Amino acid sequence: MPIKPQILAAISGAIAAFIADEAAVGQTAALTAPAAAAPGPPINLWALAGRSQAMQLRLLMQRRSLR
Repeated sequence: MPIKPQILAAISGAIAAFIADEAAVGQTAALTAPAAAAPGPPINLWALAGRSQAMQLRLLMQRRSLR
């Protein structure tokens, strides 16, 4: 059953309004957010890679156990 053009236009308008509203909220939040005095420590890439590898290994073991 095809969707009527009026209903499709209403849905499209609602989606466009929602996206515009979310963008406006994001812009105002970025403008009102206080600036950080000093940036945090740099990201430890070795730890991040190790955690990613551990999660991948866990996922692999879970998949293997479900076979």
